Amino acid sequence: MQSREEIFVTLQDALVELFELDAERVTLDANLYQDLEIDSIDAVDLIDHIKRQTGKKIAAEEFKAVRTVGDVVEAVYQVVNAARRQTEHE
Repeated sequence: MQSREEIFVTLQDALVELFELDAERVTLDANLYQDLEIDSIDAVDLIDHIKRQTGKKIAAEEFKAVRTVGDVVEAVYQVVNAARRQTEHE
């Protein structure tokens, strides 16, 4: 099970690598679109990167609701841990 902190570190690394952002700018409160200047194409790239890192897909509908880095961390945490709980009950 990944903690929220582990997911944040992975996400921060991804944002720095994919979009050439300064790591200091990537905080839990940073708005993806306003503070980090991520556009919809970038968001698709980020979803794809998360899928490759976690093996879990985040639905585009779920991603539409996220605004901050913290929102992404929570969405990934829920997807990763829901999948884990599902396999534990099978």
